[in-house]
Amino acid sequence: MSLSDKTRTELEAAVFRRLVEHLRTRADVQNIDLMNLAGFCRNCLSNWMKEAADAEHIPMTKDESRELVYGMPYEEWKAKYQREASPDQQAGFERARKH
Repeated sequence: MSLSDKTRTELEAAVFRRLVEHLRTRADVQNIDLMNLAGFCRNCLSNWMKEAADAEHIPMTKDESRELVYGMPYEEWKAKYQREASPDQQAGFERARKH
């Protein structure tokens, strides 16, 4: 299949927006679980957003990129949804970091 760069970018943007919306509705899924299973989490997405903005010389703070991904200030999301990681989650994170 051959797509124009514009069409490919539009499709990728739509997929990204859907992924972010999905993660917003699944606040029960903890970042550590995402990291352990997939090797990335909401924070990674927000960091990648900031890196992309930086590459294009678009002013964006870390807090702004996180709010774009979380749909609210990060500290508010943490207070509402983040739970303390279990020993099993922490062990899984350490194992995954070594690979």
